[in-house]
Amino acid sequence: MAAVGDEVSRDEARRMALGAQGFGEPRGGDVRGAVQQVGVLQLDSVNVLCRSHYLPVFARVGNYPRPTLDELSWGPDRELFEYFWGHKAALLPLDVYPLMRWRMRAAERQVWDDELSPDVTAPWSVVAGMRRLTAERPGYVDQVLQLVTERGPLTAGEASPDGVRRKRTDPDPDPTTGRMWNWQDAKIAIEYLFCSGQVTIAGRKNFERSYDLTERVLPADVLNAPEPTADEARRELVRIAARGLGVATLKELCGGSGQAHFPLPAATGREVVGELVDAGDLIPVRVEGVKQQAYRWHEATDRPIDARALLSPFDPLIWNRDRTHHLFDFFYRISIYTPAPQRVHGYYVLPFLLGDRLVARVDLKSDRQTSTLVIPTLTPEPDAPDFVEELAGELHLMASWLGLENIAVTADGRPAAQLTERIRVTSTPATTVNKDAKR
Repeated sequence: MAAVGDEVSRDEARRMALGAQGFGEPRGGDVRGAVQQVGVLQLDSVNVLCRSHYLPVFARVGNYPRPTLDELSWGPDRELFEYFWGHKAALLPLDVYPLMRWRMRAAERQVWDDELSPDVTAPWSVVAGMRRLTAERPGYVDQVLQLVTERGPLTAGEASPDGVRRKRTDPDPDPTTGRMWNWQDAKIAIEYLFCSGQVTIAGRKNFERSYDLTERVLPADVLNAPEPTADEARRELVRIAARGLGVATLKELCGGSGQAHFPLPAATGREVVGELVDAGDLIPVRVEGVKQQAYRWHEATDRPIDARALLSPFDPLIWNRDRTHHLFDFFYRISIYTPAPQRVHGYYVLPFLLGDRLVARVDLKSDRQTSTLVIPTLTPEPDAPDFVEELAGELHLMASWLGLENIAVTADGRPAAQLTERIRVTSTPATTVNKDAKR
């Protein structure tokens, strides 16, 4: 494969990445355009602030009505669909659907033995569960599909043909049952049907999925679109990743790690990237401070970035933590699974982007009982420029967007005190400062 190329400074690479992700332009664009530019919205169930998939759009567009994204995602004229981006549940534009068919077919063909096809990137709960179901309950998946056909849309809890539920005390329990995911047999079966494209997500209520036959949910023109070959689909998916990243290493584009933009087997990924280099879509470069070969999307440009945003932990800009570290000199790990005594910066911590730097970590929660946006912890980055006024403005915007009437900085320290005062000065009659709100 072609190697090295021109050197790109860390500052240049960071600005290319920000520009590729839609930062640097004035806010106020449309939701549809923001989703297309981001390329993927990761879904996550944590709701301490708001559901994660809303936040990347807010970071780029500003105060938009969240029902607009709901309609695009699950409405009758939807423009997005749910599937797995890597191992992560995500919302994707409908024009990506044909590019996922090879993965769906790989899952449908899979023999659930120890030799798992490298093209199957289903969650481990599906893999482990299907290995057991294939041996213990042959025909069960077909029964679940028949039930969805007759009665759909159904939640996973409604999709059990016999109502049998496994318990922790059952012999040889499936490793996913009774633990973090607590997946029952019907859930495993319907998630397999989802991975293989036979059913899809018809909607969500209180964030719980409902499943229905794919042909009853997605538009006919999408389902009948010409299906690319697996090689064509892989190339186009890596193009999408490259366009959304701006500049990236092979591992960041399509490596097997959980933080890759689109994971492929190592040999396949190298081959696809080589083909895109030969086609002129990717330009080999060296990024300052990065040992691995990097590639610049041919349209990525280095331009000044004047951004202001609070970033979801699952924002595509920062979901690859190693990449975030080398581009922003910002070591970031999510803390929602960290025991409280071991948390350093808070529970649901959002990096604050100002200009082209991550300047602070802001722990946020929505206290819906008191209609208050609460800031329990605020941690500036070393040598960060003064950001208090800009952060106050962003918090006012977020509170308004979430329909919260109050902002409460309960964090300790001088920056928190300065932020409290700034919010007090800039508060409107509809937004009050409440220092004593619940943490």
